[in-house]
Amino acid sequence: MSSEAIKTERLGRVLEVTIDRPKANAISADISRVMGDVFAAFRDDDELRVAIITGAGEKFFSAGWDLKSAAAGEAPDSDYGVGGFGGLQELPGLNKPVIAAVNGMAVGGGFEIALSTDLILCAEHARFSLPEIKAGTVADAASLKLPKRIPYHVAMDLLFTGRWMEAEEAASWGLVNEVLPADRLPDRARELAAMLADGPPLVFAAIKEVVREASHLPFHDAIKLITQRKLETVDRLYSSEDQLEGARAFAEKRAPVWRGR
Repeated sequence: MSSEAIKTERLGRVLEVTIDRPKANAISADISRVMGDVFAAFRDDDELRVAIITGAGEKFFSAGWDLKSAAAGEAPDSDYGVGGFGGLQELPGLNKPVIAAVNGMAVGGGFEIALSTDLILCAEHARFSLPEIKAGTVADAASLKLPKRIPYHVAMDLLFTGRWMEAEEAASWGLVNEVLPADRLPDRARELAAMLADGPPLVFAAIKEVVREASHLPFHDAIKLITQRKLETVDRLYSSEDQLEGARAFAEKRAPVWRGR
């Protein structure tokens, strides 16, 4: 599914999603609903294994919530669709890897979309900010996620002040995986996505569900979810052909052939 503002391209088993909404790739409720439908379709398509999300142009990844829509009366608690704002952060059962290729400024909800992915690559000129404090509102998803990703005091500094974080600083705190020259960013994102697309999809699904469902639990409770096969993705993996294929390929000293079953 594509729209004028949300463009999609299938690259083999990789789905590339581009926010293309000049001037700042801002996201209104209706655009967010389209994004939710796009990522839900990606989740449910067995032929697709990895997604990339990026922005059009070189200045903005996304400026987040469309303030023009807000000024016209769109409320912060509007219906943003099946995946919540930006289509990703509340989408249930998204057990496939998603890569953010941050090509420019990631502001407010744009920053939160990047935080909703599994891997973040960014251009050298990319910058991150949570300016909601200056507009008298809360960066809700970032308030939940950011203190778990970087040191608490650094996260609170960003949330309290709305200041800019440059790409180099983001890398120093481990917020992004790689910082690249702008002209290398798309190719590197596709290279990484292609590598993951060749990996074991059932294992990726199990990893994502374990991380999502067990992160708030004490270790002994969390490990029981895995060893007692209480998570659907883990149970499916442990009963799969791919589980046997991995062991056989190792014993036979060959590359495994993952079939996702």
